[in-house]
Amino acid sequence: MREALVCAQEVTSKLTTAIDANGKMAKQVYTSRGNATLIITQAFEQLHQTIEERKNTLLSEMEAISISKTTALTLQKEQLMKMQDEIGRYTEMTSHILQTHTDHEMAALGNQLATELKATLKKVENVSLTPNQSSDIDVSLLHIDSLINQLSIFGDVMDSASPSQSAWSSESVAKVKERYCVKVENMTSKGERYPYGGLQLRAELSHDGAAVPGEVEDHGDGTYTITLTPQTAGPHQLLITMDGQHVQNSPCDLDAGSKYSTLCNPEQVIKCSGSPCGIAIHDSGDIYVACWDDDDCIRVFDQAGQHKRTIGSVWSGDGQLYGPWGLFIKGDVMYVADFCNNRIQKLTTGGQFLQKFGQYGSGQGQFQFPVSVIVDQRDRLIVSDSLNHRVVILDQAGTWLLTINGNVPDSHRFHKPYGVVLDPQGNIHVAARGSNTIKVFTPEGTYVRSYGDVKGPSGIVIDEEGYSLVTDCSSDCLSIFDSQGNKDYMNQTHGKSLNIQNITVLRMNLKGLDEESRDYLSLYLLLLSGNKSAKFKFSILNNKKEERKAMGERMILSIVFV
Repeated sequence: MREALVCAQEVTSKLTTAIDANGKMAKQVYTSRGNATLIITQAFEQLHQTIEERKNTLLSEMEAISISKTTALTLQKEQLMKMQDEIGRYTEMTSHILQTHTDHEMAALGNQLATELKATLKKVENVSLTPNQSSDIDVSLLHIDSLINQLSIFGDVMDSASPSQSAWSSESVAKVKERYCVKVENMTSKGERYPYGGLQLRAELSHDGAAVPGEVEDHGDGTYTITLTPQTAGPHQLLITMDGQHVQNSPCDLDAGSKYSTLCNPEQVIKCSGSPCGIAIHDSGDIYVACWDDDDCIRVFDQAGQHKRTIGSVWSGDGQLYGPWGLFIKGDVMYVADFCNNRIQKLTTGGQFLQKFGQYGSGQGQFQFPVSVIVDQRDRLIVSDSLNHRVVILDQAGTWLLTINGNVPDSHRFHKPYGVVLDPQGNIHVAARGSNTIKVFTPEGTYVRSYGDVKGPSGIVIDEEGYSLVTDCSSDCLSIFDSQGNKDYMNQTHGKSLNIQNITVLRMNLKGLDEESRDYLSLYLLLLSGNKSAKFKFSILNNKKEERKAMGERMILSIVFV
């Protein structure tokens, strides 16, 4: 009962607050009504005054035109009447002379009068005998119909913009150090578009207490563009307010990743028979893929993924390959980590044999299953010698220059190096598959640091900004780290590869390999180390990792399909 009473009191308090707010809002509506009335009245009074002033201006202009026309007509009339009087005077004088003078006198006077009369008649010929002004005064420029139509739709009275109805949207993905654009559209409380700008919008993106303000662009039509730039990766809170009130869905959670946030969606898939292990791209755009299969070769594809040619054949002769793995192309020279032949081969990108280094063993000039090979800025070859647990550096003639790992303290040693790559500063990053980490060394082999808790790192690449992309074989994903070795938020791209002790599962198809096997689970297994034969057990576990179903132990000789 007490709890119910307390609850009722709390609800009553909330209702009282809501009722008070409702009453205040009603008063504000009444105030807004008075303000709107005043605005409309003043606007039309001003409009009426403007129309009166314009009418008087037009009437004055019309009066001036009328006076000008009548003045010009009066002057023309006076000129014509003067000519008429002169001609009448000559006519009267001629009649008088004919009545009162002799023929001799008339001859002398007649010549003088004739000369004067001709001069007057000449003036008449040069004067227009039609009125020099029209009677029209043109008032067609008033466009009265158009003005009336505009006045009939003059002004608009509508509900104001409602922050709670105004929504934001974005077609982009939030990424660190990149501009993230948000569009806000003003709406009224009735859900109608509010087509005017001028409202005060504020936006910010906050992460761990640090807020990044947004840049607001008012388009003047009720829409706004907000630009924000996340400075760190991870979960953020996006806040957008309009005149101090939150818009719809604000605040909200927003995740910011790196430029690799959408890496889960492949841009291109190249179908390659066999098991692709290494890849390199020529300056022409051709794609070279090292394949483990019955042929053990390098397959070349164009940029569209169409197969062009095959390089090499299986065995141990010059230019032949036995388990090719890492590839590196510089100019028209291709370096191949010939895994099972325990050597490095140099070929042209056309497939012609140039040179080879190494043989089986653990001394200088020897390898035990080299996985990767790269060439640094000094033209040195850097090779991951996997089962010798070292990285070796050679010159272009194959001369042994440096061993990384044998001369460092035990805490810095690594086990089973697979991928090697250079960062923008020239440091060497080693994906130590057996140590579940990435080791970093200077070009001279001095230990720098370690990073990445990666279970079974294999391949590694580094972009121009220092981001590391690492294939995490045991966790079935691609892990991404920033230039400081911090794991990039939101970036674990899951794949289909597993690691089971000595056996690497390169492919798993839930619906089989083809139409015939579509109702079966298909696994592609490859034995990398150990004895010539091995056993494995395939189990199905529940979500508690308890075994529900298992196949009996089977012998694996090399490759087994289940």
